Amino acid sequence: MDLRDLAKKYIWWMTPEKAMENPKRVMAQVMNLGTYQDWGVLKSLVDDDTLRSVLREAKAGWFTPKRWNFWHIHLKACDPYKVPPLPKRPLPPNCILLVKNSEDKK
Repeated sequence: MDLRDLAKKYIWWMTPEKAMENPKRVMAQVMNLGTYQDWGVLKSLVDDDTLRSVLREAKAGWFTPKRWNFWHIHLKACDPYKVPPLPKRPLPPNCILLVKNSEDKK
């Protein structure tokens, strides 16, 4: 099994060829949704430094909090008590955030 096979399984909405244009996205998807067996396959294909770089370059939405914490600790990417926050999507420029006060409903 290779990374293309994992892409076919975990990036099901794209062709494997298209998914492989961003191999770190494929790796992140396996890290986030993969089975224990597929994690082993991934770790046999790439080294821990590569997986750490996936964490450093991750985009918002690539990881759940549980997997984000797990992989940082498992790969010794940080102090286990100082896992960095998940990536966030920035608000677009000139975006106005409207917050309705619960008092306005009365």
